Amino acid sequence: MESILANRPALAAEVDKVAEVAGYLWQKGWAERNGGNITVNVTEHIDDAIRALPAISPRYPIGTVLPHLKGCWFFCKGTNRRMRDLARRPMENGSVIRILDDCASYEIVADAPVKPTSELASHLSMHDKMIADGQGYKAAIHTHPIDLVAMTHNPAFLKKDVLTNLLWSMIPETRAFCPKGLGIVPYKMPSSVELAEATIEALKEYDVVMWEKHGVCAVGPDIFEAFDQVDVLSKSAQIYLTARSMGFEPTGTTQEQMDELKRAFNL
Repeated sequence: MESILANRPALAAEVDKVAEVAGYLWQKGWAERNGGNITVNVTEHIDDAIRALPAISPRYPIGTVLPHLKGCWFFCKGTNRRMRDLARRPMENGSVIRILDDCASYEIVADAPVKPTSELASHLSMHDKMIADGQGYKAAIHTHPIDLVAMTHNPAFLKKDVLTNLLWSMIPETRAFCPKGLGIVPYKMPSSVELAEATIEALKEYDVVMWEKHGVCAVGPDIFEAFDQVDVLSKSAQIYLTARSMGFEPTGTTQEQMDELKRAFNL
């Protein structure tokens, strides 16, 4: 059976981006076993021939109603699939799904009947919000950066914007390339609608959200931009933790210096 990507270079390019980022997540140690998820809105790359394809799965409930996703299509990492395998064989470890007209269910269309990520409710809720906001954001990523997850085990870092300001102060690039900072979602059951709702609330203010003792979610115009924000936050966390392991508390840049950076880069 021919892949849905055959003779569709734009759609193939989006899937290739996901595969590349999946490889980065595995190499960084952020994607143990089947940990982490990626979803990308590929609706603009779906042609009439794809729209006419029959489903290769039953209709599955999303668990919530997402009115802005009517008629949308997504490429999703498969549930219980490994990032390292997604990097090598994306269409065997992910799938293209379409959202049905009730905005509460979906079907798998290609290439294999691989059911999407168990965090689909959270991911699709993020996409619904991104469309509603008209941001042009099309990608969502969830991953488990060791350093950032470790920091959420300290209650002092869970207060609003404490971790944001600490990480911004470690290196100027973090303030520049993650300008909204890091939101915090208190621990919720993984894969739950409650987690999805709390994430959406946090995304009203941030582009990157930390799930306490679990991992990070980030959104962006494409999967590279979403990954980059997590990457710069992780670098800052590493600088902080390295300084602490050397026996001292890092001074960080001052609030005045960060404000100067904000003005200079129009953040």
